[in-house]
Amino acid sequence: MDLLSPPQPATDDARYEIFREKDLSYDGHLFVGVSSTGIFCRPGCPARLPKPENCSFYPTADAALSAGYRACKRCHPAGGDTVLIKQLITLVEDEPELKVTQATLAKRGIDASTARRQFLSRFGMSFADYARARRLGRAAQTLAKGGSVLDAQLDAGFDSPSGFRTAYAKIFGTAPAKGQPTPLSIDWIETPLGRMIVIADDVALYLLEFTNRKNMRRQFERLRKVQGRPVLPGRTDITAQIERELTDYFKGELLDFKTPLATSGTDFQRETWAALQTIPHGQTRSYAQLAEMIGKPAAIRAVASANANNGLALIIPCHRVIAKDGGLGGYAGGLKRKRDLLDLETKSTKTDY
Repeated sequence: MDLLSPPQPATDDARYEIFREKDLSYDGHLFVGVSSTGIFCRPGCPARLPKPENCSFYPTADAALSAGYRACKRCHPAGGDTVLIKQLITLVEDEPELKVTQATLAKRGIDASTARRQFLSRFGMSFADYARARRLGRAAQTLAKGGSVLDAQLDAGFDSPSGFRTAYAKIFGTAPAKGQPTPLSIDWIETPLGRMIVIADDVALYLLEFTNRKNMRRQFERLRKVQGRPVLPGRTDITAQIERELTDYFKGELLDFKTPLATSGTDFQRETWAALQTIPHGQTRSYAQLAEMIGKPAAIRAVASANANNGLALIIPCHRVIAKDGGLGGYAGGLKRKRDLLDLETKSTKTDY
């Protein structure tokens, strides 16, 4: 079960092959702009494949739009699947005991093949697998709170004890037992600057990153290893809180995030991240200044490394650290996105609400 985006291909020839093969695992993670028509598309678009010389490739819909392309009306690359995905997720949350079949979806006016395709492109699994993972996640929460295996089985909607044990072991790698750790919940949030991945539990936020940032998969695996907890699709109150705050942030109406955080790093990294959070909204500091802020002026390179690996984009504002000469420096989420974030914050601090 792959919850993260696929690795970006290294060459335009490889990117073109993704569109030739209609590889839906890249849906939402790779877009093609067609110079001859002025539109951009997602993998799997039913339109005729353009010639290679007319193609430019982009990691996000926002990047394609910024390059002057308009969204294709046949494949809706700017987010046409969002409504259905939200409808399906709501269905799972409101009716956790629901057994997902083609017939149950048809009764609700949902085409099963469309649901499967869109969930496969978004989450790396079918909607039926997503619903099963959510049920098993609820079972894990029951066990973590001291409930019995039978209670967990019923919460997961399994009639057969053996079927429940098999499904649980497949997801968690161990048989169900009382007192096992609560899983972390992973979800995705759409923002004006691209899709973000969110990992949280009921207490704190563990990870917030743009899905196409560099080394995203390595950060995910490190978090899972450090926490020693499975990561399953789902939402928590913390997910909802950070989603509301991000909405206000991108409107220019929020200067300070209040969502509780759970960081995992060395003492040096935590010290650096704490210093980062003191940089005021709408201002910047250089890497050298950040090193001085923690009393280690010679540790510029180490500070830059800690800055790049905090795992909580925007909240621990690594985008506010720039080069000594005033240039943007680096940013794992892309320099254009860094510029856009700084411009947003500069404008919002000049506005009275």
